[in-house]
Amino acid sequence: MKGKLLAFTAVLIVIFICRLPFAAETKKAFHSPEDISFFKVHMMTPIDSGEYFLIPQNCKGCHGFDTLGLSNIDANGIDINLYDDWETSMMGLAAVDPLWRAKVSHEILVNPSHSNELQTFCTGCHAPMGHYSAMFKGQQYYTLADLATDSLGKSGVSCHSCHAIKDTSTLGTEFSGVIPYDTNRNVFGPFTLPLQGPMQLYVGLTPMYSPHVSEGRMCSPCHTLISNSVDLSGVPTGTSFVEQATFHEWLNSDYPAQAISCQTCHMPQLEDGIQIANGYTALPYRVPFNQHQFAGANSFMVNLIKNNKQSLGVDASDANFDSTLTAINQIITKQSVDISMSLDTIHSDSAYFSVRLKNKAGHKFPTGYPSRRAVLQFVVLKPNGDTLFASGIFDQNFEIINTPASFESHHDVITDSTQTQIYEMVMGDVNGDRTSVLERGYSHLKDNRIPPLGFTTIHSSYDTMEIAGNANIDPDFNKLGLAEGTGIDIVHYHIALDNYTGPLSVSTNLWYQTIAPAFLDEMSAYSSSEIDTFMNMYANANRNPVLVGSDSMPQVLIPVGVKEISSLWQLKVSPNPTRDGILTIQAGKNQISSIEVYDHAGRLTSATIRQETGFWRIFLSESAGIYYLVIRNGHDKIVQKVLKL
Repeated sequence: MKGKLLAFTAVLIVIFICRLPFAAETKKAFHSPEDISFFKVHMMTPIDSGEYFLIPQNCKGCHGFDTLGLSNIDANGIDINLYDDWETSMMGLAAVDPLWRAKVSHEILVNPSHSNELQTFCTGCHAPMGHYSAMFKGQQYYTLADLATDSLGKSGVSCHSCHAIKDTSTLGTEFSGVIPYDTNRNVFGPFTLPLQGPMQLYVGLTPMYSPHVSEGRMCSPCHTLISNSVDLSGVPTGTSFVEQATFHEWLNSDYPAQAISCQTCHMPQLEDGIQIANGYTALPYRVPFNQHQFAGANSFMVNLIKNNKQSLGVDASDANFDSTLTAINQIITKQSVDISMSLDTIHSDSAYFSVRLKNKAGHKFPTGYPSRRAVLQFVVLKPNGDTLFASGIFDQNFEIINTPASFESHHDVITDSTQTQIYEMVMGDVNGDRTSVLERGYSHLKDNRIPPLGFTTIHSSYDTMEIAGNANIDPDFNKLGLAEGTGIDIVHYHIALDNYTGPLSVSTNLWYQTIAPAFLDEMSAYSSSEIDTFMNMYANANRNPVLVGSDSMPQVLIPVGVKEISSLWQLKVSPNPTRDGILTIQAGKNQISSIEVYDHAGRLTSATIRQETGFWRIFLSESAGIYYLVIRNGHDKIVQKVLKL
């Protein structure tokens, strides 16, 4: 006890010395109200004997908001403290997530004889500190009832639940909530030579450097989830089902080779020097600093919890929620999918368009929990606003109009408004019927979620993330010829013009939904406090899909009598593609009467067009992209698509 007191006194002296210049400069008494608050937070009882984890509030004193504005700020003085960023992320909210709690309740109502096992399995990732504390102490199960009175469990995926993960030979090879925790009160971070004394004294933990904290396998225990399947009577089938495989999707991409880890995107780095502990102004600045935003795509649930935070027992400010929502919007609109549209050709009273979607995430899009989906919308309008074609339209309940009772197949070519491209994973039970009961998952009826760059079917772990359904036979789904790994899907739209001529407005949008409405159908047939609570919140929530990306052509010209280029015309347009933007058009025996050049959006360009002896010369604008040549010969017209690199 005497030794501990001496150590405590020594630390206070260090703090005094570190803060003295600041106090002198501002001519304030040393023990300001902020200092008193600081000391109160830091004098909490360290981790008790026989315990393994601490609640995140023990970390808040040093790694939360600095009232003095000295630490946990970027180069512009903007607060970036770890605690505030974390607490309104889905990591911080994992144990109070009302959809998760409702789904656990649903699963145990379907198979009540598996109740304890199901709850214990699910809490391993959503309430890991409570779960593992119970396991380390010899409990067989850790349930929602245990969680209700456990501050460790209710902390969700918090500071200690991640930083206590140690580097072992099994990290990255064991999944489904099997987490290799250090039980010797060590915590691991990305910075070398951490100052150990204060943490050892105040919270009873020893900070240590370990590079695994910055690696993708740090996330692997919970971001690949494989469960044991049962039949409709709850009898084990002896097989397993991959519910989620985000970590393996990342492994099967070009991102590991490029040293782009999970943390790179979900914990964006600052190159500013950051002091990461309040009250220790002599600490070295740490670079680079990973922000603890943990932003993904789940703005729906973050917003739902924000609007129900009192009833859910969440003590976080609206400002922190809004900060998290801003980070989510940034990642889903800027770092998820690029979308572009082009007019391929017009002939036989039809217009042919292509929509190209390129996955920029390091895993499938969408990834994770199977309630998620992305919907591709494609709309063609006449100038008066009349709809010529529309695919992917939502009804008032945010379900897709004309969706089949089972599920929508993957499409390479869409020719009818009743067809919609929906990117999703669909679970099937032992009978091959669609199910949302996770324990009944037996096979993947469909998985056409857009793969990441570099994804191949010959990867060693492909069996955990297989493409399922019609996407396998789509010639340009993650393929370029025979080569795999483009991370691109191209959807082709063949639109009947029905003798229409004139301009059209064409637009395409990619919409993301955290919860496809049909995913809740089975659960809503049951009743429990958790299910009823969530369904009530869901009914009153803003369920508008999130716009991931869009493209449009404000004016596509549909000329009269458009024909394909054919041998009858004996036209030759070269080179196509062109690098310098100079095109030569030879027309054989036929004379070209006029040429117009339109850009990809259907706008007439100012390209230079010259008629020379025996051919025409076109000088495109400096911008790279797709152009359309409208070539007339008397009463006939054709459209030729060209590409400037």
